[in-house]
Amino acid sequence: MSEAPDHQDAAARRSAMVEQMQAETGIDEAMIARLVDGFYERVRADPVIGPVFNDRITAWEPHLQQMRLFWSSVALMSGAYHGRPMPKHLPLPVDARHFDRWLELFEATARERCPPLAAEHFIERAQRIAESLELGIAGANGVLLAKGERYVRPTEAWSPGE
Repeated sequence: MSEAPDHQDAAARRSAMVEQMQAETGIDEAMIARLVDGFYERVRADPVIGPVFNDRITAWEPHLQQMRLFWSSVALMSGAYHGRPMPKHLPLPVDARHFDRWLELFEATARERCPPLAAEHFIERAQRIAESLELGIAGANGVLLAKGERYVRPTEAWSPGE
């Protein structure tokens, strides 16, 4: 049985959208793979965010495959990723400092591995993703951030003799 006309129309529209985005930005799946692979190479070695990832990811290739699909969906609107990032990030011990470092590494990798227009396209989306995840994590920890506020995890209070 063939696809229903609605599904065919939607697939054709998505394909046209992806082609248009590729034409406008120069981004393709190979560029996404270079960006993702280079970025996570830096992440794994980073003293700030590396431990957060390395403590949780034992099989890197499946993670990289998921991240390539994610960035294809984000950058090209391909619809390739079907996961739910927020629930995966909520339990992580991260705050504004981690998101700032994530963005710093991502921006450096994008500028190094992508043409300027593509790099800006990726970076703009990465900034929105980081802001959204930080807001979600803050909210999950009972902190409601006002516009422009950042989430910093409280340090555990400790006094001698406890």
